[in-house]
Amino acid sequence: MTYQDAIDYLYRCAPAFHNIGAGAYKEGLANTLALDEHFGHPHRQYRTIHVGGTNGKGSCSHTLAAILQSAGYRVGLYTSPHLLDFSERIRVNGKPIPHAYVADFVERERAFFEPLHPSFFEVTTALAFRFFADEHVDVAVVEVGLGGRLDCTNIIQPDLSVITNISLEHTALLGDTLEKIAFEKAGIIKPSTPVVIGETHPETRPVFESQAQQQHSPIIFADSPLPPHHPENPANPEIPENPENPDFPVFPEIPENPENPAPPVLQLKGLYQQKNARTILCAVSQLRRLGYALSDDSIREGFAHVCDLTGLMGRWQQVGEHPTVICDIGHNAGGLQDNIRQLKQQSCRMLRIVLGFVDDKDIRPVLNAMPRYATYYLAQPSTHRALKSHTLYALARCYGLKGREFTSVGEAFAAAQNDAAPDDFIFVGGSNFVVADFLKSYDSKVTSFVGS
Repeated sequence: MTYQDAIDYLYRCAPAFHNIGAGAYKEGLANTLALDEHFGHPHRQYRTIHVGGTNGKGSCSHTLAAILQSAGYRVGLYTSPHLLDFSERIRVNGKPIPHAYVADFVERERAFFEPLHPSFFEVTTALAFRFFADEHVDVAVVEVGLGGRLDCTNIIQPDLSVITNISLEHTALLGDTLEKIAFEKAGIIKPSTPVVIGETHPETRPVFESQAQQQHSPIIFADSPLPPHHPENPANPEIPENPENPDFPVFPEIPENPENPAPPVLQLKGLYQQKNARTILCAVSQLRRLGYALSDDSIREGFAHVCDLTGLMGRWQQVGEHPTVICDIGHNAGGLQDNIRQLKQQSCRMLRIVLGFVDDKDIRPVLNAMPRYATYYLAQPSTHRALKSHTLYALARCYGLKGREFTSVGEAFAAAQNDAAPDDFIFVGGSNFVVADFLKSYDSKVTSFVGS
């Protein structure tokens, strides 16, 4: 069996949310537990960090992995979805899982998992956990796939849980209110295990506090941190302080700090990465208390070179100059609002936006917020979940957005590039699929990750 045979088989026999949406979602952990037992509970052979949330969990997972790598740990990284190749999902010290390992795994194990009728993500998670054990990683950073409570990554017993934020997403599966979604995400909070919450709302904070209290878990809010020895700080007093630098700054945007006057330089340039940085630094503080040897230099190295160290793509990623070309995978209301805010701050002769979506999202609030002075190139990504370009064109006109429709992302970007002057700004986004199509069609020889 070749690697491509194995991938085709998985997509054909194990439905993938990435491809078919909600039809691939399987509630419950029965299959995951069966697979885990079959493979000998591999996740128990290394330490783990669990990262969930609505937006930012990929950036946070990659950056934590980069910091750990920079500190000398052998690090597994499991994220989803991929942009260009399936192997991006499973990495050790930034290197994707070998194609031969994937092919051998599927060929060898399919007789076991076929009777289970597992989802694509259930099989992929089992593959990742087994691979990390075989590679003898010290620690694995594991990103939640969907939700948290019933996600198949939730069998791990991590050293630390991280929940980046909550906004409305997958409401048919996770609930139609912030409180309901927060409840599902809070399912990764484990007994007596610290949890860092990146952002809170009045509706979500009580949910997290209640779950942490039930689990007797220290809870740290990155958007309102308290000093380590504050009487209201719930940090476990039995966990010793790291004597090296227990007060590494929580807010990287503050340039002057008496303990550490040089904040990290972020390779990730999206404005929303400031929020992620606060979350990551709170997580780093907790990891230090748990005994992880993370120096200030390793933290700066991780922030400054996360894309180089882990292969992260699609986060406000600059791939061209004159005109400036940026792509970003923000695809739900929260992520796209951050993109829109940053787009409106760009100084350029003409803003050109290549935009596409899948058909299972309410995009009307997004279109209503998009800048009306931009020129739009409305594209249809190459997935059968795609929102048809003519439908998007009609909706865009209702919100005063002017432009043209195209049957592919490649055609849309080619038109934008052809129309652009050197001092224009081209943005490509709206969906993971749009960015994936764009990167596949773009000349990889000139791709630069300095802005990703």
